[in-house]
Amino acid sequence: MIDTNHLERALRAIPMGRKNWLFCWTELGAKQVGILQSLIVTCRLHGIDPYTYLVDVLQRVGQHPARRVAELTPRQWKERFAQNPLRSPLHTLRPSG
Repeated sequence: MIDTNHLERALRAIPMGRKNWLFCWTELGAKQVGILQSLIVTCRLHGIDPYTYLVDVLQRVGQHPARRVAELTPRQWKERFAQNPLRSPLHTLRPSG
């Protein structure tokens, strides 16, 4: 039997917007919110700052070969790109903490 309790507990850590996400207007919108929540939780489980990960991947994805897209999943990204992530020009404006 597959046990996903640890993942379900991790998803509960995203309370912001919970009531807003009840009404995503479309099934596609709800699916996209679910994907984003899953990415954020996966980053946290691997000890990755979700902001750093998303900024890097969103900049990298257009240049990255499609056949190697698995390298952009949080686990593999941490091994390959976390030491030198691409930054946004807004990075210096983001408060630390």
